[in-house]
Amino acid sequence: MPAKLISPNKVEQDYRLFFAFLTLVMIAMYAMTIKNNPALHQFWPAVLFTFLMTAHVIIHLKLSSFIRVASHEIAYIIVQGVLAFSIAQMSSNIGMLFALYMALIGECIGFLGLTRWAALTIVFYLTLSLVNLFNYTDVGSAIYWFGGTIPMVIFVTLYVALYTRQNEAREKAQALAAELEAANRQLSEYAARVEDLTIATERQRMARELHDTLSQGLAGLILQLEAVDAHLSSNRPEKAHAIISNAMQQARATLADARHAIDALRQTSQDDLATALRLEISRFETATGLPCSFQAEQIPCVPDAIKETIIRAVAEGLTNVARHARARQVTVRLSSADGALLTEIQDDGQGFDASAIPSGHYGLIGLRERVRLAGGQFTIESAPHKGTLLKINIPLTVTPDAL
Repeated sequence: MPAKLISPNKVEQDYRLFFAFLTLVMIAMYAMTIKNNPALHQFWPAVLFTFLMTAHVIIHLKLSSFIRVASHEIAYIIVQGVLAFSIAQMSSNIGMLFALYMALIGECIGFLGLTRWAALTIVFYLTLSLVNLFNYTDVGSAIYWFGGTIPMVIFVTLYVALYTRQNEAREKAQALAAELEAANRQLSEYAARVEDLTIATERQRMARELHDTLSQGLAGLILQLEAVDAHLSSNRPEKAHAIISNAMQQARATLADARHAIDALRQTSQDDLATALRLEISRFETATGLPCSFQAEQIPCVPDAIKETIIRAVAEGLTNVARHARARQVTVRLSSADGALLTEIQDDGQGFDASAIPSGHYGLIGLRERVRLAGGQFTIESAPHKGTLLKINIPLTVTPDAL
């Protein structure tokens, strides 16, 4: 048998009104037939007719159970045809004949679809109805009725087919809505996970910022204060005074670094990329006294997320130069090529082995992680006493995962 246009559940859910209406029609036709047919006024014919009508209606209501298995569909078609033939034969009522067979034709189109099997079933039911007519009318009347029945069969066929397709479209729309709702829930869960990861990443970044400012600064102050205490205990106030002076300068520098880190956490630069980088370089020159040149080619429009990543990366790179490089000259270069933005930070300082970042260079570790989260690449070219070159290459089409 062919694939069904409607599922058993669909028959039970969407066709309840149809079966309720069909049941009422059958009851009305039963009462009318019993009233108008004298042959059914006798006890046993009336009992048999009532039994046949009851069985016919009950099998109608159990349609969903029959169409679960292909062989049961065939049994349903045959049994209902036999019952309809017997009921029509006993009723001798053209109205009953019409109600019985039109209902069966509509049903078979509903669960068989517009297929060869449905066409054969329609021919089967029409043949039975024509035999019924031959039995209690003349041949001319039967043929005339049969000719008028064909348009009604076409109408029922088209109506049921359209109604079934409408139900299919509604089922698909409901399934799509359920899929969209599930996808929306998944997106919400994904967004929550991304938010948690972003918060965790931001905490790590803040920890690095604080380590590079407060932790290292305070550790240096403690060492100097211990040296002051040792000199005072040895009655060397001049050396103690010199160390205190240096400690005060270091405390001010640490405080400035901490404020700068807090400002970077709170604020998002509203300037274009080149202007924001010039501002960072100016702060670096003011704080360190080291000259820093800035070279920038014509830069395309940069998304805010990537802009902030580059600004913070340059700030961290310059901070590392100030703390570790012992440089005399620093250069920052900005260029674009092949849909990517290349940022270079170069110094002429003491350098180091680039294959193993020395302890204390937490800024470089944080810088590498920041660039990775932005979807870019970070490389270091350095050697002892040959300076350091930091390269940050970020595609402009990539949205950073976190800042």
